[in-house]
Amino acid sequence: MTENVAALTARSIPESDPYDRYDPSDGAGPGRSPLPSGAVEISVVMPCLNEEASVGTCVIKAFVGIAAAGLGGEVIVVDNGSTDGSVSVARSAGARVLVEPRRGYGNAYLAGFAYARGRYLVMGDSDDSYDFSELTELVAPLRAGRADYVLGSRFSGRIMPGAMPRSHRYLGNPVLNGMLNRLFGLTSSDAHSGMRAFTRAAYERMGPRCEGMELASELVIAAARVDLRVEEVPITYHPRVGASKLRSLRDGWRHVRFMLLLAPRHLFVIPGLVLLTLGVTGQFVLLPGSLDVGFHRLDVHFCVLFAMVAILGWQVVLLGVFADSYHRTVGWAQRPRRLSAWVQLRFTLERGLVAGLGLFLIGLGIDAIILARWIAAGLGPLNELRPALLAMTLMVLGAQSAFASFFLHLLTAGSPGSGVRAPASIPAIRDAELPPSRMGAK
Repeated sequence: MTENVAALTARSIPESDPYDRYDPSDGAGPGRSPLPSGAVEISVVMPCLNEEASVGTCVIKAFVGIAAAGLGGEVIVVDNGSTDGSVSVARSAGARVLVEPRRGYGNAYLAGFAYARGRYLVMGDSDDSYDFSELTELVAPLRAGRADYVLGSRFSGRIMPGAMPRSHRYLGNPVLNGMLNRLFGLTSSDAHSGMRAFTRAAYERMGPRCEGMELASELVIAAARVDLRVEEVPITYHPRVGASKLRSLRDGWRHVRFMLLLAPRHLFVIPGLVLLTLGVTGQFVLLPGSLDVGFHRLDVHFCVLFAMVAILGWQVVLLGVFADSYHRTVGWAQRPRRLSAWVQLRFTLERGLVAGLGLFLIGLGIDAIILARWIAAGLGPLNELRPALLAMTLMVLGAQSAFASFFLHLLTAGSPGSGVRAPASIPAIRDAELPPSRMGAK
């Protein structure tokens, strides 16, 4: 077996490989020129944190899988702060080792992908829970041109006894997976699997940036956002070697938080519209007088409650509009929905101000009618609390809309139709290019 592995390694790695000698202290690092790709067709990237007992096995299996696929390839182990012998074990097994000092699952993968030279990129953990010798099935859809992104599904394949805690298998993963599918309109069976493959072009189109565990969710969401062709293949999930680095509640919450922040329609807009509709409808229903619902009478106190609910709902809707606009600015926007598409195509500062002013004036007009009635009644006792609350609600909604229009205009500055040109990048000027008087010469 050792001789076979040595032969496979020799075929996959050039004899002289400066990449393998990379060390962050030698001045090389992020931003350096990529090395020539040569015959490297596939790059297997593994993050590593104190995986001395398993990383060598994973590297060997990866070379076996690369050879079985008939491809020239490399294995990159990204060390993320190991204090054991993981680095030497990985290098001895034939891997190219990078040292990523910034801790985090995402940081390790982003560094590894940045230095990978292959046309196909494969990712997987270095704890021996994924069998890299089965790479042929994983990259087959990519090589056939059927897919840009392939997800290895544990739930469509086989989960070996002891490989996954029951709480993860029957609660954590199904909940997170169902939530991601619901929020982003996907049909993934195992969105948080750690074994995946994609083309270099697909990775560049996705442009992932998450530094932690959220990268697993981000890749699935980004693939849908840029309309990649996605295919799933069943894989076998094995018990990991060594202690798990996963912290269930913390890492689960980080996935939930990330998904919600990328889904402003579900986090803000839908709840906000429900609250706004309930608040405004309730106020109009109670405008003529109290309402007897059998077990209770709804009166002025509920008018106050409905006013608060309407104002809160509209504020939440505006936060959703802001979030969606921000996502478009930073390149995280999903497929536009009706509201976001309308804002993107129709919104202008002036239209927002006119709408806000219109609501405010309607509310002010209702207050003016109440004032006229009070004066006509000789400034005596006044029982106009219900219309006064409705007027206040409309005036606050109008003011919110007007000020929100200014803020939204700031967020969309630089986009087509905003009337503001996007800032141009200014080329750097070296000191040698400045005239002597600008360099402090006398």
